[in-house]
Amino acid sequence: MKKVLLAVCLVLGLTPVPASASTSPGFNRVAYFIQWGIYGRNFHVKDMDTSGAAAKLTHVNYAFGFVSAAGECYSADPWADWQRPVSAEESVDGVADSGQELNGNLNQLRKLKAKHPGLKALISLGGWTGSKYFSDAVLTPASRAKLASSCVDLWLRGNLPGLTPGAGAGVFDGIDLDWEWPGSSGNDGNVIRPEDKQNFTLFLEELRAQMRAFSSSSQLTAFLPAAALKIDAGFEVRRVFRQLDFATIQGYDLRGSWEPQTGHNGNLLTDRRDPNPVRYSVDQTVRDFLSRGAPARKIVVGVPAYGQGWTGVTGGGNGLYKAATGPAAGKWGPGTEDYKDLVTKPGKRYRDLLTGTQWLYDGNDFWSYDDPAVMLQKAAYIRLKGLGGSMMWSIDQDDAKASLTSALYRVLR
Repeated sequence: MKKVLLAVCLVLGLTPVPASASTSPGFNRVAYFIQWGIYGRNFHVKDMDTSGAAAKLTHVNYAFGFVSAAGECYSADPWADWQRPVSAEESVDGVADSGQELNGNLNQLRKLKAKHPGLKALISLGGWTGSKYFSDAVLTPASRAKLASSCVDLWLRGNLPGLTPGAGAGVFDGIDLDWEWPGSSGNDGNVIRPEDKQNFTLFLEELRAQMRAFSSSSQLTAFLPAAALKIDAGFEVRRVFRQLDFATIQGYDLRGSWEPQTGHNGNLLTDRRDPNPVRYSVDQTVRDFLSRGAPARKIVVGVPAYGQGWTGVTGGGNGLYKAATGPAAGKWGPGTEDYKDLVTKPGKRYRDLLTGTQWLYDGNDFWSYDDPAVMLQKAAYIRLKGLGGSMMWSIDQDDAKASLTSALYRVLR
């Protein structure tokens, strides 16, 4: 690990932190678990244990709970969450769901936490497809209080529809707010208002107050964007961070197959050769939040367990910043592929330590993704900058040995 830290110091021009400082507070190591992964992906809560990932994480963010047009929290898939009987083969402890009230992923999270007592689970609210009504739901003091009460009642008190009151209590240790995005565009059809920026803060304050009334140990986090324009449109950074235990910042989708030329999915450092008018990087996003008043130790850097891909890239060379005809074919959708599948794809791999990137190019398809070596570099950056840790989207995309998770853990523990 020392060699990794020294190498990153040389690249970044940073002074190594003293040993006492580098080993003081623990780092947050967060990963998102996707609710729908139990279907086509056949990825279950148990798989976080058998891969070794659960032992190397501090938090699992369960994605996602939604917000309704009536301004209340609700489950996007009750069958997956608490109704589906889990077989012994798919169960964390090898015992099938049989006769108890709470089944599904939530019961498995409860079992996973029992096996790994230091692990916390947070319910993540919103996401790309679940943020449509946030703006309406936080518009007034009354609506903010209603939404906060609904979320605490459903996910923390565990009052799940159709079950005995409190049947889901103790599964979640807090709430992760993933509104994409206050005051600026997200998914098509999202309600957006200029006053979202102030209302986001006011809702955090209301939610934090109600969570403290429920339990002083409940944690509150949020997922925040990479682009400076979106930060400034939607977030009173200094006030927001006062309410949060930490915030995970977007460190991926910096470039993607929706654009006409190739680029980096999650480059650590800004590339001076980048021809785009706005040059993104993890480091630039970190600087943007720090300059707006975010405490370094509350910034948790998002890292991708997937790649962004383009096809029709015939400009020669290494394929970087070349024109493309569209998104490359992916197993679960165009332009995206899991790390565990990318690692076996044919083609030539390129690495740039000066930007903290790796990419794959076969003369036609171009894939930008992180491997364990890139994760080590990012983890070393997080440690050297005195940041709060790492967050992975999403744990099912790592391989069966949790190679990406393990690389982060090697430095951030």
